[in-house]
Amino acid sequence: MGSIWQKNVQLPSFPKLNGDVKTDVLIIGGGIAGILTAYFLKQSGVDCILAEKRRICSGTTGYTTAKITFQHGLIYHKLLKNEGLETSQKYLHANRCALEKYAGLCKKIDCDYERKNNYVYSIDDRGALEQEMSALAKIGFTAQFCENTALPIQTAGAVMFPDQAQFHPLKFICAAAEGLPVYENTFVKEMRGNTAVTDQGSITAKTVIVTTHFPFINKHGSYFLKLYQHRSYVLALKNARTLDGMYVDENRTGLSFRNYKDLLLLGGGGHRTGKKGGNWMELRNFAQRYYPAAREVCHWAAQDCMSLDDMPYIGHYSSRTAQLFTAAGFNKWGMTGAMLSAMLLSDMVQEKKNEYADIFSPSRSILKPQLFVNSLEAAVNLVSFSRRRCPHLGCALHWNSAEHSWDCACHGSRFSEERRVLDNPANGK
Repeated sequence: MGSIWQKNVQLPSFPKLNGDVKTDVLIIGGGIAGILTAYFLKQSGVDCILAEKRRICSGTTGYTTAKITFQHGLIYHKLLKNEGLETSQKYLHANRCALEKYAGLCKKIDCDYERKNNYVYSIDDRGALEQEMSALAKIGFTAQFCENTALPIQTAGAVMFPDQAQFHPLKFICAAAEGLPVYENTFVKEMRGNTAVTDQGSITAKTVIVTTHFPFINKHGSYFLKLYQHRSYVLALKNARTLDGMYVDENRTGLSFRNYKDLLLLGGGGHRTGKKGGNWMELRNFAQRYYPAAREVCHWAAQDCMSLDDMPYIGHYSSRTAQLFTAAGFNKWGMTGAMLSAMLLSDMVQEKKNEYADIFSPSRSILKPQLFVNSLEAAVNLVSFSRRRCPHLGCALHWNSAEHSWDCACHGSRFSEERRVLDNPANGK
Protein backbone atom coordinates (compact mmCIF):
# COMPACT_ATOMS: atom_id res chain seq x y z
CA MET A 1 0.00 0.00 0.00
CA GLY A 2 1.71 3.13 -1.21
CA SER A 3 0.66 6.62 -2.20
CA ILE A 4 0.84 8.04 -5.70
CA TRP A 5 3.69 10.29 -4.52
CA GLN A 6 5.87 7.26 -3.76
CA LYS A 7 5.28 5.53 -7.08
CA ASN A 8 7.26 7.81 -9.38
CA VAL A 9 9.95 9.39 -7.21
CA GLN A 10 13.32 8.13 -6.02
CA LEU A 11 14.29 10.12 -2.95
CA PRO A 12 17.99 10.79 -2.32
CA SER A 13 19.65 8.31 0.04
CA PHE A 14 21.93 9.14 2.94
CA PRO A 15 24.38 7.13 5.06
CA LYS A 16 23.75 5.56 8.44
CA LEU A 17 25.57 7.07 11.42
CA ASN A 18 28.53 4.99 12.49
CA GLY A 19 30.45 6.55 15.37
CA ASP A 20 30.18 9.65 17.52
CA VAL A 21 29.71 13.13 16.08
CA LYS A 22 29.08 16.65 17.34
CA THR A 23 27.05 19.49 15.86
CA ASP A 24 25.48 22.79 16.84
CA VAL A 25 21.90 21.73 16.01
CA LEU A 26 20.50 18.20 15.86
CA ILE A 27 17.14 17.65 14.17
CA ILE A 28 15.46 14.33 15.01
CA GLY A 29 12.88 13.29 12.42
CA GLY A 30 13.19 13.38 8.64
CA GLY A 31 9.70 14.31 7.50
CA ILE A 32 9.02 17.52 5.63
CA ALA A 33 9.17 19.63 8.82
CA GLY A 34 12.63 18.32 9.70
CA ILE A 35 13.92 18.54 6.13
CA LEU A 36 12.77 22.15 5.75
CA THR A 37 14.26 23.12 9.13
CA ALA A 38 17.61 21.64 8.09
CA TYR A 39 17.31 23.38 4.71
CA PHE A 40 16.82 26.83 6.29
CA LEU A 41 19.55 26.30 8.87
CA LYS A 42 22.02 25.21 6.20
CA GLN A 43 21.10 28.27 4.13
CA SER A 44 21.91 30.41 7.18
CA GLY A 45 25.30 28.71 7.63
CA VAL A 46 24.33 26.89 10.84
CA ASP A 47 26.12 23.62 11.57
CA CYS A 48 23.37 20.98 11.81
CA ILE A 49 22.64 17.27 11.43
CA LEU A 50 19.33 15.52 10.79
CA ALA A 51 18.77 11.95 12.05
CA GLU A 52 15.96 9.78 10.65
CA LYS A 53 15.28 6.25 11.92
CA ARG A 54 14.22 4.91 8.49
CA ARG A 55 14.26 6.75 5.16
CA ILE A 56 13.42 10.43 4.91
CA CYS A 57 9.73 11.16 4.37
CA SER A 58 8.76 7.50 4.86
CA GLY A 59 6.12 8.47 7.42
CA THR A 60 3.28 10.99 7.32
CA THR A 61 4.84 13.18 4.60
CA GLY A 62 4.61 10.39 2.04
CA TYR A 63 0.88 9.94 2.65
CA THR A 64 -0.42 13.48 2.56
CA THR A 65 -2.95 14.85 0.07
CA ALA A 66 -0.48 17.75 -0.36
CA LYS A 67 -2.77 20.75 -0.13
CA ILE A 68 -1.02 24.02 0.79
CA THR A 69 -3.50 26.43 2.31
CA PHE A 70 -4.12 28.74 5.25
CA GLN A 71 -7.83 27.84 5.18
CA HIS A 72 -7.83 25.18 7.88
CA GLY A 73 -11.45 24.16 8.00
CA LEU A 74 -13.70 26.70 9.70
CA ILE A 75 -11.00 27.63 12.19
CA TYR A 76 -11.22 31.42 12.18
CA HIS A 77 -14.64 31.69 13.85
CA LYS A 78 -13.38 29.37 16.58
CA LEU A 79 -10.11 31.26 17.03
CA LEU A 80 -11.83 34.63 17.14
CA LYS A 81 -14.27 33.38 19.76
CA ASN A 82 -11.76 31.54 21.96
CA GLU A 83 -8.44 33.33 21.43
CA GLY A 84 -9.33 36.85 20.29
CA LEU A 85 -8.67 39.08 17.32
CA GLU A 86 -4.87 39.40 17.60
CA THR A 87 -4.25 35.64 17.77
CA SER A 88 -6.67 35.02 14.89
CA GLN A 89 -4.91 37.58 12.70
CA LYS A 90 -1.48 36.25 13.59
CA TYR A 91 -2.54 32.68 12.81
CA LEU A 92 -3.81 33.69 9.37
CA HIS A 93 -0.81 35.87 8.54
CA ALA A 94 1.72 33.26 9.74
CA ASN A 95 0.19 30.50 7.63
CA ARG A 96 -0.13 32.87 4.69
CA CYS A 97 3.62 33.51 4.96
CA ALA A 98 4.17 29.73 4.84
CA LEU A 99 2.09 29.49 1.66
CA GLU A 100 4.08 32.27 0.03
CA LYS A 101 7.36 30.68 1.10
CA TYR A 102 6.35 27.55 -0.81
CA ALA A 103 5.45 29.72 -3.80
CA GLY A 104 8.94 31.21 -3.83
CA LEU A 105 10.75 27.89 -3.46
CA CYS A 106 8.58 26.08 -5.99
CA LYS A 107 9.53 28.57 -8.70
CA LYS A 108 12.90 26.80 -8.72
CA ILE A 109 11.63 23.23 -8.17
CA ASP A 110 9.77 21.01 -10.62
CA CYS A 111 7.16 19.61 -8.23
CA ASP A 112 3.83 19.97 -10.07
CA TYR A 113 3.06 23.10 -8.07
CA GLU A 114 -0.28 24.65 -9.00
CA ARG A 115 -2.27 27.56 -7.61
CA LYS A 116 -5.82 26.46 -6.83
CA ASN A 117 -8.83 27.84 -5.02
CA ASN A 118 -9.62 26.05 -1.77
CA TYR A 119 -13.19 25.38 -0.60
CA VAL A 120 -14.45 24.39 2.82
CA TYR A 121 -17.98 23.12 2.37
CA SER A 122 -20.74 21.93 4.66
CA ILE A 123 -23.34 19.31 3.92
CA ASP A 124 -26.07 20.83 6.08
CA ASP A 125 -24.78 23.70 8.25
CA ARG A 126 -25.02 26.95 6.33
CA GLY A 127 -24.93 28.84 9.62
CA ALA A 128 -21.40 27.61 10.37
CA LEU A 129 -20.24 28.85 6.97
CA GLU A 130 -21.84 32.26 7.53
CA GLN A 131 -20.21 32.53 10.95
CA GLU A 132 -16.83 31.83 9.34
CA MET A 133 -17.41 34.52 6.72
CA SER A 134 -18.27 37.00 9.48
CA ALA A 135 -15.16 36.08 11.47
CA LEU A 136 -12.93 36.48 8.42
CA ALA A 137 -14.36 39.94 7.75
CA LYS A 138 -13.51 40.99 11.33
CA ILE A 139 -9.99 39.58 10.96
CA GLY A 140 -9.55 41.53 7.74
CA PHE A 141 -9.49 38.78 5.12
CA THR A 142 -11.83 38.69 2.16
CA ALA A 143 -13.18 35.22 1.35
CA GLN A 144 -15.95 34.27 -1.04
CA PHE A 145 -19.19 32.48 -0.18
CA CYS A 146 -20.18 29.96 -2.83
CA GLU A 147 -23.80 28.88 -3.06
CA ASN A 148 -22.94 25.98 -5.37
CA THR A 149 -19.90 23.74 -5.75
CA ALA A 150 -18.55 21.38 -8.40
CA LEU A 151 -19.00 18.41 -6.05
CA PRO A 152 -21.36 15.57 -6.99
CA ILE A 153 -23.22 15.94 -3.68
CA GLN A 154 -25.66 18.55 -2.41
CA THR A 155 -24.10 21.05 0.01
CA ALA A 156 -25.19 24.04 2.05
CA GLY A 157 -22.50 26.08 0.31
CA ALA A 158 -18.80 26.67 0.78
CA VAL A 159 -16.29 29.29 1.95
CA MET A 160 -13.64 29.80 -0.71
CA PHE A 161 -10.07 31.08 -0.29
CA PRO A 162 -8.56 32.07 -3.65
CA ASP A 163 -5.02 31.37 -4.82
CA GLN A 164 -4.04 28.52 -2.51
CA ALA A 165 -1.86 25.67 -3.83
CA GLN A 166 -1.20 21.98 -4.31
CA PHE A 167 1.95 20.08 -5.31
CA HIS A 168 3.85 16.80 -5.39
CA PRO A 169 5.45 16.67 -1.92
CA LEU A 170 8.17 14.13 -2.65
CA LYS A 171 9.32 15.84 -5.84
CA PHE A 172 9.66 18.96 -3.69
CA ILE A 173 11.60 17.04 -1.03
CA CYS A 174 13.97 15.56 -3.63
CA ALA A 175 15.21 19.06 -4.37
CA ALA A 176 15.05 20.46 -0.83
CA ALA A 177 16.98 17.52 0.69
CA GLU A 178 19.79 17.51 -1.85
CA GLY A 179 23.10 17.99 -0.06
CA LEU A 180 21.67 18.22 3.45
CA PRO A 181 23.62 16.69 6.37
CA VAL A 182 21.33 13.70 6.94
CA TYR A 183 21.82 10.30 8.55
CA GLU A 184 19.19 7.74 7.58
CA ASN A 185 18.47 4.41 9.31
CA THR A 186 19.73 6.09 12.45
CA PHE A 187 17.36 5.30 15.31
CA VAL A 188 17.61 7.59 18.33
CA LYS A 189 16.98 5.18 21.19
CA GLU A 190 17.19 7.76 23.96
CA MET A 191 18.36 11.24 24.87
CA ARG A 192 21.01 11.72 27.53
CA GLY A 193 20.99 15.45 28.04
CA ASN A 194 21.80 16.90 24.63
CA THR A 195 23.28 13.65 23.34
CA ALA A 196 21.21 11.38 21.13
CA VAL A 197 22.13 7.73 21.59
CA THR A 198 21.74 5.59 18.46
CA ASP A 199 22.44 1.95 17.55
CA GLN A 200 25.96 2.58 16.35
CA GLY A 201 27.00 5.92 17.73
CA SER A 202 25.87 9.19 19.25
CA ILE A 203 25.19 12.77 18.22
CA THR A 204 25.97 15.54 20.71
CA ALA A 205 24.48 18.95 20.01
CA LYS A 206 24.13 22.35 21.63
CA THR A 207 20.49 22.50 20.50
CA VAL A 208 18.05 19.69 19.69
CA ILE A 209 14.87 19.96 17.58
CA VAL A 210 12.35 17.10 17.66
CA THR A 211 10.25 16.82 14.47
CA THR A 212 9.10 13.21 14.87
CA HIS A 213 5.39 13.89 14.21
CA PHE A 214 4.47 13.10 17.84
CA PRO A 215 7.20 14.24 20.30
CA PHE A 216 8.75 11.08 21.74
CA ILE A 217 10.42 12.48 24.91
CA ASN A 218 7.82 11.95 27.64
CA LYS A 219 9.45 13.72 30.57
CA HIS A 220 8.92 17.20 29.15
CA GLY A 221 5.92 19.04 27.75
CA SER A 222 3.02 16.66 28.63
CA TYR A 223 2.35 15.93 24.97
CA PHE A 224 0.57 12.72 26.02
CA LEU A 225 -2.16 15.06 27.32
CA LYS A 226 -1.96 17.73 24.62
CA LEU A 227 -2.11 15.52 21.52
CA TYR A 228 -4.19 12.72 20.10
CA GLN A 229 -4.03 11.16 16.63
CA HIS A 230 -6.52 10.75 13.79
CA ARG A 231 -6.50 8.34 10.84
CA SER A 232 -7.80 9.28 7.41
CA TYR A 233 -7.93 7.41 4.11
CA VAL A 234 -7.42 8.22 0.43
CA LEU A 235 -8.36 6.66 -2.91
CA ALA A 236 -6.72 7.70 -6.18
CA LEU A 237 -9.38 7.37 -8.87
CA LYS A 238 -8.98 7.39 -12.65
CA ASN A 239 -11.91 8.38 -14.91
CA ALA A 240 -13.56 10.44 -12.20
CA ARG A 241 -14.85 13.96 -12.72
CA THR A 242 -12.17 16.69 -12.74
CA LEU A 243 -12.51 19.43 -10.12
CA ASP A 244 -10.97 22.86 -10.54
CA GLY A 245 -9.96 23.38 -6.94
CA MET A 246 -9.46 21.68 -3.59
CA TYR A 247 -12.42 20.78 -1.38
CA VAL A 248 -12.70 19.69 2.25
CA ASP A 249 -15.71 19.12 4.50
CA GLU A 250 -15.88 21.32 7.59
CA ASN A 251 -16.65 18.09 9.49
CA ARG A 252 -13.44 16.19 10.30
CA THR A 253 -15.11 12.90 9.40
CA GLY A 254 -16.26 14.25 6.03
CA LEU A 255 -14.73 13.96 2.58
CA SER A 256 -11.98 15.84 0.76
CA PHE A 257 -11.36 16.15 -2.98
CA ARG A 258 -8.50 17.30 -5.19
CA ASN A 259 -7.07 16.33 -8.55
CA TYR A 260 -3.53 15.31 -9.36
CA LYS A 261 -3.10 15.26 -13.11
CA ASP A 262 -5.80 12.86 -14.39
CA LEU A 263 -6.53 11.36 -10.96
CA LEU A 264 -9.09 12.39 -8.36
CA LEU A 265 -7.84 12.04 -4.79
CA LEU A 266 -10.85 11.23 -2.64
CA GLY A 267 -10.16 11.41 1.09
CA GLY A 268 -12.19 10.63 4.19
CA GLY A 269 -13.39 7.69 6.28
CA GLY A 270 -11.55 9.21 9.23
CA HIS A 271 -11.59 8.29 12.91
CA ARG A 272 -9.54 8.67 16.07
CA THR A 273 -6.65 6.22 15.93
CA GLY A 274 -7.63 3.05 17.81
CA LYS A 275 -11.35 3.60 17.17
CA LYS A 276 -13.69 2.32 14.47
CA GLY A 277 -14.26 4.34 11.29
CA GLY A 278 -15.40 4.24 7.71
CA ASN A 279 -11.88 3.77 6.23
CA TRP A 280 -11.55 2.84 2.55
CA MET A 281 -14.91 1.06 2.51
CA GLU A 282 -16.72 4.37 3.03
CA LEU A 283 -14.75 5.92 0.17
CA ARG A 284 -15.31 2.97 -2.16
CA ASN A 285 -19.04 3.07 -1.50
CA PHE A 286 -19.06 6.81 -2.28
CA ALA A 287 -17.04 6.31 -5.46
CA GLN A 288 -19.30 3.50 -6.64
CA ARG A 289 -22.34 5.72 -6.19
CA TYR A 290 -21.05 9.03 -7.55
CA TYR A 291 -18.19 7.96 -9.85
CA PRO A 292 -19.40 4.61 -11.23
CA ALA A 293 -17.02 4.71 -14.21
CA ALA A 294 -13.96 5.40 -12.03
CA ARG A 295 -11.17 2.91 -11.46
CA GLU A 296 -9.12 2.79 -8.25
CA VAL A 297 -5.43 3.20 -9.02
CA CYS A 298 -4.13 3.03 -5.46
CA HIS A 299 -5.12 3.70 -1.87
CA TRP A 300 -3.35 4.76 1.29
CA ALA A 301 -3.91 6.10 4.79
CA ALA A 302 -2.47 8.98 6.79
CA GLN A 303 -2.17 9.86 10.45
CA ASP A 304 -2.39 13.35 11.90
CA CYS A 305 -1.59 14.76 15.34
CA MET A 306 -4.41 16.88 16.72
CA SER A 307 -3.80 19.62 19.32
CA LEU A 308 -6.14 20.81 22.05
CA ASP A 309 -7.01 24.13 20.37
CA ASP A 310 -6.50 23.40 16.64
CA MET A 311 -3.20 25.30 16.53
CA PRO A 312 0.16 23.49 16.27
CA TYR A 313 2.77 23.40 19.01
CA ILE A 314 5.96 25.02 17.70
CA GLY A 315 8.81 26.22 19.89
CA HIS A 316 10.52 25.23 23.13
CA TYR A 317 9.66 21.63 24.02
CA SER A 318 8.61 22.96 27.42
CA SER A 319 9.14 26.11 29.45
CA ARG A 320 12.11 24.41 31.16
CA THR A 321 14.00 23.31 28.04
CA ALA A 322 15.99 26.25 26.74
CA GLN A 323 17.86 24.22 24.09
CA LEU A 324 15.21 21.64 23.22
CA PHE A 325 12.54 22.49 20.62
CA THR A 326 9.71 20.71 18.83
CA ALA A 327 6.94 21.03 16.24
CA ALA A 328 3.78 18.91 16.43
CA GLY A 329 0.00 18.95 16.21
CA PHE A 330 -0.55 20.17 12.65
CA ASN A 331 -4.23 19.16 12.78
CA LYS A 332 -4.40 17.76 9.21
CA TRP A 333 -2.67 20.79 7.71
CA GLY A 334 0.82 19.32 7.65
CA MET A 335 2.18 21.01 4.54
CA THR A 336 1.54 24.54 5.78
CA GLY A 337 2.36 23.53 9.35
CA ALA A 338 5.71 22.05 8.33
CA MET A 339 6.81 25.18 6.49
CA LEU A 340 5.62 27.41 9.33
CA SER A 341 7.51 25.24 11.83
CA ALA A 342 10.72 25.35 9.84
CA MET A 343 10.53 29.13 9.53
CA LEU A 344 9.85 29.62 13.25
CA LEU A 345 12.32 27.05 14.56
CA SER A 346 15.19 28.15 12.32
CA ASP A 347 14.66 31.69 13.64
CA MET A 348 14.39 30.61 17.27
CA VAL A 349 17.57 28.52 17.37
CA GLN A 350 19.44 31.49 15.88
CA GLU A 351 17.85 33.75 18.51
CA LYS A 352 16.05 35.78 15.87
CA LYS A 353 12.76 37.38 16.90
CA ASN A 354 9.71 36.02 15.09
CA GLU A 355 6.45 37.91 15.51
CA TYR A 356 4.36 34.74 15.39
CA ALA A 357 6.27 32.60 17.89
CA ASP A 358 4.12 33.45 20.91
CA ILE A 359 0.80 32.08 19.64
CA PHE A 360 2.29 28.67 18.76
CA SER A 361 4.22 28.20 22.01
CA PRO A 362 3.87 24.63 23.34
CA SER A 363 3.68 26.12 26.84
CA ARG A 364 0.37 27.90 26.24
CA SER A 365 -2.67 26.94 28.31
CA ILE A 366 -3.94 23.36 28.06
CA LEU A 367 -7.27 24.11 29.74
CA LYS A 368 -9.39 23.22 26.74
CA PRO A 369 -12.40 20.86 26.38
CA GLN A 370 -10.33 18.40 24.33
CA LEU A 371 -8.08 17.87 27.37
CA PHE A 372 -10.97 16.18 29.17
CA VAL A 373 -11.67 13.96 26.15
CA ASN A 374 -8.01 12.93 25.89
CA SER A 375 -7.79 12.25 29.63
CA LEU A 376 -10.95 10.15 29.62
CA GLU A 377 -9.76 8.15 26.60
CA ALA A 378 -6.46 7.45 28.36
CA ALA A 379 -8.17 6.42 31.61
CA VAL A 380 -10.56 4.03 29.83
CA ASN A 381 -7.80 2.39 27.80
CA LEU A 382 -5.44 2.08 30.74
CA VAL A 383 -7.98 -0.10 32.57
CA SER A 384 -9.31 -1.93 29.49
CA PHE A 385 -8.37 -5.59 29.12
CA SER A 386 -6.13 -6.43 26.21
CA ARG A 387 -3.35 -8.95 25.85
CA ARG A 388 -1.45 -6.36 23.84
CA ARG A 389 -0.41 -3.12 25.54
CA CYS A 390 1.29 -0.07 24.11
CA PRO A 391 4.88 0.29 25.38
CA HIS A 392 4.53 4.08 25.30
CA LEU A 393 2.38 4.44 28.46
CA GLY A 394 0.67 1.07 28.80
CA CYS A 395 -2.71 1.62 27.14
CA ALA A 396 -4.70 -1.21 25.57
CA LEU A 397 -4.13 -1.87 21.88
CA HIS A 398 -7.06 -2.48 19.53
CA TRP A 399 -7.06 -4.49 16.31
CA ASN A 400 -7.50 -2.42 13.15
CA SER A 401 -9.01 -4.91 10.70
CA ALA A 402 -8.86 -2.50 7.73
CA GLU A 403 -5.11 -1.98 8.04
CA HIS A 404 -4.10 -5.16 9.91
CA SER A 405 -2.43 -3.29 12.74
CA TRP A 406 -2.65 -2.93 16.51
CA ASP A 407 -3.56 0.67 17.35
CA CYS A 408 -3.55 2.72 20.57
CA ALA A 409 -6.52 5.02 21.14
CA CYS A 410 -4.70 6.93 23.89
CA HIS A 411 -1.89 8.52 21.90
CA GLY A 412 -2.01 6.92 18.46
CA SER A 413 0.93 4.52 18.40
CA ARG A 414 0.46 1.72 15.86
CA PHE A 415 2.13 -1.66 15.48
CA SER A 416 2.31 -4.33 12.80
CA GLU A 417 1.27 -7.91 13.48
CA GLU A 418 4.98 -8.60 14.02
CA ARG A 419 5.04 -5.80 16.67
CA ARG A 420 7.09 -3.38 14.56
CA VAL A 421 6.33 0.27 15.34
CA LEU A 422 4.34 1.84 12.49
CA ASP A 423 3.53 5.18 14.11
CA ASN A 424 4.92 6.87 17.21
CA PRO A 425 4.99 8.12 20.03
CA ALA A 426 6.09 4.57 20.93
CA ASN A 427 9.81 4.81 20.33
CA GLY A 428 11.02 1.77 18.44
CA LYS A 429 12.02 0.54 15.01
